[in-house]
Amino acid sequence: MLELLTITFKDLLNPDFYINNGGLWVMLFIVFAETGLMIGFFLPGDSLLFVAGIYSSKLIASLTAAGTGGAFLDLVVLWILVTICGILGNAVGYWFGHKSGPYLFHRKDSFLFKQKHLKQAKDFYDKHGGQAIVFARFLPIVRTFAPIIAGIVAMDRKKFVMYNIVGCAAWVFAMLFAGHYLDQLFMAKFNFDLKKHLEVIVIGIVIITTFPVLFKLFFGKRNPAHVEDPYKNV
Repeated sequence: MLELLTITFKDLLNPDFYINNGGLWVMLFIVFAETGLMIGFFLPGDSLLFVAGIYSSKLIASLTAAGTGGAFLDLVVLWILVTICGILGNAVGYWFGHKSGPYLFHRKDSFLFKQKHLKQAKDFYDKHGGQAIVFARFLPIVRTFAPIIAGIVAMDRKKFVMYNIVGCAAWVFAMLFAGHYLDQLFMAKFNFDLKKHLEVIVIGIVIITTFPVLFKLFFGKRNPAHVEDPYKNV
């Protein structure tokens, strides 16, 4: 009898679940969805890439029967594939935001929507747009909406493309290589298998990556925005 796979919400937050049940293609789609689709904000991007670094050879072996012939090369191939998906995801987010921009800048205030918040975002991207795109990659939830907001506020497209590539390559590199080599280091030095303690690692990564967002949210200074509508002639 074929057993049906029962999926719980806890499974959706567990990166190990995607690696063992979905493999490479599901992982690549998750990276795309988390950075390009608004519904992907809850997906485990950082921890998924960290765990993918540990299982890099297994993932690439599913792409080519014998892998690439070396653990490092497997890791590099995985880095390239994931980076491409992340770049494409951000590009889709930017496109969607740019298409929505004229409507939002001309929309009247409501209970859930305030023009001042949109103009504050415009002001922020005008001053820190490049850095925002790069650093947003390392922040859960923020990286999902950063490219969309960049499109909404009409951030320069060439600037967005450049920082999108740099930010995505850096984020994927940091997470994949950290997972791969920390797993080897802990096994060699402490005989500690990270694969058996993934839940603790995931919690740690979430805390580290979300702390800057929470700190900025509760303690950051808020300045009034005086920004022109970039779509006033549309």
